[in-house]
Amino acid sequence: MDISVTRFRAQCLEWIRQVESGGEVVEITRHGKPVARLTPPAGGISPSQRPWEKLRGSGVLAIEPEDSVLADRDFDALR
Repeated sequence: MDISVTRFRAQCLEWIRQVESGGEVVEITRHGKPVARLTPPAGGISPSQRPWEKLRGSGVLAIEPEDSVLADRDFDALR
């Protein structure tokens, strides 16, 4: 996939995540000429990265941070 330097600069984290998760190579161009290439590491994901760490940043918070997923009646101290 080819993208301009301007577009890459505006959305660089998004492109890095895409390369990281999908393994796709992104070629960065200036005036239509390639100037850089963003590729996944040769060895793939580092061995120290645990499988669940690949999910980091992919979740959606469905409630407000201060809201509890438990009802007040579920706490013995409030009875």
